[in-house]
Amino acid sequence: MPRIPLSSVGASPMERVMGHAPHVLEPWLQLEKTFFRRALLPADLLEQVRRTLAQQHGCQYCQAKGGPPERSHEAVRTSVAVGFAQLFALDHRSIEQAQIDALRRHFSDAEVVELIAFMGFMWAGGVFGAMLGVQPREAYEAQV
Repeated sequence: MPRIPLSSVGASPMERVMGHAPHVLEPWLQLEKTFFRRALLPADLLEQVRRTLAQQHGCQYCQAKGGPPERSHEAVRTSVAVGFAQLFALDHRSIEQAQIDALRRHFSDAEVVELIAFMGFMWAGGVFGAMLGVQPREAYEAQV
């Protein structure tokens, strides 16, 4: 259940909740665009990582957006990234050097940095959405 009403600022329910603080929303959207439009990593890999994280942090909006992650991945790099995202979601503090080294066998250092930054950003958004009860768009439409 939503904990605060939607603002008039933003397009999606997540944006409209964050729209209560437009000075936060604007740079948030810019960083999101950077990840999905100017990233080193392919958008489909990032989306599978986002979906994987969404299943763990409890944000109903994030879980509904795009649905669950695919169960298997043809691309080895996507499979490795999703496996790392599962570790991140379980306990990022328990990730050891060997797991970073395994990532580095498939990704450049710049890509590892981007992937982990992306996971942190998506995790933060998911926690934000979960704490404030952000719902899928359909839930808000049903309230009208």
